[in-house]
Amino acid sequence: MYSVSSTFLRTLSTSHTMLARVDVYYNGQLTLSGLPFSDGSVTVDRGSKTRRTVSLTVADPKYLPWTATDTLAAYGQQLVVSRGIRFANGAEEWVPLGTFRINEPSGDVHFGPVSVTGASMECAIIDDKFQAPTTTRGQGGCVDAITTLIRQTLPDAVIVNLTSGQRNPSVAVAVWDAGADRWDAVVQIALAMQAEIYVDAQNRFVITDLPDVINGPVAWDIAEGEGGNLVSSARSMPRTGVYNGVLASGENSASGSAPVSALVTDNDPSSPTRWGGPFGKVTKPISSALWLTVADCQAAAGYALFDATAPNVQTSLDSLPNPALEGNDIIRLTHAGRKERYLVQSLTIPLTATGDFSIALRGGKEDAS
Repeated sequence: MYSVSSTFLRTLSTSHTMLARVDVYYNGQLTLSGLPFSDGSVTVDRGSKTRRTVSLTVADPKYLPWTATDTLAAYGQQLVVSRGIRFANGAEEWVPLGTFRINEPSGDVHFGPVSVTGASMECAIIDDKFQAPTTTRGQGGCVDAITTLIRQTLPDAVIVNLTSGQRNPSVAVAVWDAGADRWDAVVQIALAMQAEIYVDAQNRFVITDLPDVINGPVAWDIAEGEGGNLVSSARSMPRTGVYNGVLASGENSASGSAPVSALVTDNDPSSPTRWGGPFGKVTKPISSALWLTVADCQAAAGYALFDATAPNVQTSLDSLPNPALEGNDIIRLTHAGRKERYLVQSLTIPLTATGDFSIALRGGKEDAS
């Protein structure tokens, strides 16, 4: 979660003045301070290749672009979005919601409104396919390889390693063909070091450990009742997309290594998705050229197993908005007489006081505290 003051968090559950701002940049220069929008929201989704997206409605048709250099054109223009609170004493505190490349402005040329969508800067890496075969050979570690691949597209990109101990294990030699997806390669390297990578609200490429729902720190409490911040909640238990085994395989012709593989399964006897139990055997295959040994495959499969089994419980809820939340935060939810920990899978943050704030959660675990 983005670091905010304790006063900010307390104020979320009380009457306050909400603030939101959108500034527009082109080629690193501010071109419009305070875009006058009438509606909008930012969505954060762990399951999307672009972690953050924005959607805006601008009432005035004069903002509909006609040329490549117009304010809201889709030729590299960016939206910098933030939301905040004005306290009773007049002081303000702001939270960044992201930097977004404009992807599609549209609208009625006479009457408007203008609709604008954008995505966080993973999209620039996704667009920049490899122009020639590209290898990790010569890169000292995984973080070094990730940094090189990102900065070949965005030379000024900020890459932050927040993994435990800021680890940077050596990277296996792998080759991607011309035309291959650069961002997929970056994600593969992160997975090889048992980490995930995404662009955060501060426009940084963050490499981080997968959150530990059971033992990790709780970023925010959501509770029902007097003084609470829960508006409504709903619960579902889908089978679709649930796996209780992950089969990881590695085949790397560039290193001359023999193909390797490993199967890791849910062996918890108390788990409803335990391997071979009533749920059955449902395997998710994953592969990477960066896994050279059985141990590499076992580590990758074990890491992926959490996400594979987590969807067995899904909870979605509406609460009073907290714009500081990130897509991998752990929250504690108290509802219907139960107290549970969840991983934030996705959330939508409104940019107006009347917009809906919704969160989708995964992997509910009972909280004994």
